[in-house]
Amino acid sequence: MNLIVTILFITVILSLVLATVSFWLPQMSPDAEKLSPYECGFDPLGSARLPFSLRFFLVAILFLLFDLEIALLLPLPWGDQLHNPLGTFFWAMTVLTLLTLGLIYEWTQGGLEWAE
Repeated sequence: MNLIVTILFITVILSLVLATVSFWLPQMSPDAEKLSPYECGFDPLGSARLPFSLRFFLVAILFLLFDLEIALLLPLPWGDQLHNPLGTFFWAMTVLTLLTLGLIYEWTQGGLEWAE
C-alpha cells in the first residue's frame, strides 16, 4: 500500500509542477514573419498536402471493426468449460453471423470496391 501512495504522490506533484511551469514559460507571439511559409528561401509552389483518398479511411475503419469482432471470438476454446457450452456456441454463431452480414452489406454497397 505504501508503494501505491508514493507513486500517487509523485504523480500528483509532477502534474502540478508541469502545470505551473507551463504558465511561466513565455507565450509564442505570432507575427507575419513567423506565419509566412518557408521553403528553402523560395515562395511555396503549391500546397504541401497531397490529396488523400477517403477509401483509405474506409478500409481502415472496416479493418478495425472486423478485427475487433474477430478478437471477440478468441476466448472460444475456453467456452466449452463453462456451465452452458451450448450458450457459448449460440453467442459465437451470433457474432459470426453479424460479421458475415456486415461483410455482405459492405460488399453489396460497394465499400470493398477500390476502383470506380
